[in-house]
Amino acid sequence: MASRIEHRSAFSADLATTFDAVAGEAALRARLEQIGGDDAELLEYVPAEDGVRYKLRQGISSDKLPSAVRTLHRGDLIVEREQSWKAAGDGYTGTATAAVSGVPGEITAKTSLTAEGERTTLVNSGQVKVRIPFVGGKLEGVIAEQVTKLLEREAEFVAKWLAER
Repeated sequence: MASRIEHRSAFSADLATTFDAVAGEAALRARLEQIGGDDAELLEYVPAEDGVRYKLRQGISSDKLPSAVRTLHRGDLIVEREQSWKAAGDGYTGTATAAVSGVPGEITAKTSLTAEGERTTLVNSGQVKVRIPFVGGKLEGVIAEQVTKLLEREAEFVAKWLAER
């Protein structure tokens, strides 16, 4: 059984400007610097004619982890995320995957960015799957909660990035 992740954000900017704030190289580097955690890095950035693909690494120090995670995992966590975006109709659709060092499982999501008049909406819909007998479900819930908090922080960053430009 997997734990669901659902997150929706609305921004007061047009689609092109919001896409640049969500998936542009400069915005990604600034976002990682500000909220990426330990050893955060943009590992790969590949623009395409109709979208982009990138890979991020983010670190979470062990002292910031919930106790349920610290019980099962010693030391800091390293999260590698891959995101791809493609133009689709009046917006963009994408997929995201993430792997957490030392945790057998994965995080997967579908993403969309759509224009709604002068506003743009970002939607993340995914799941966390951890393959550890007996405690996997509990760990999935903790990870899903942490991912949702990260998505909220990233949305706050995007809103601030848009307001400053």
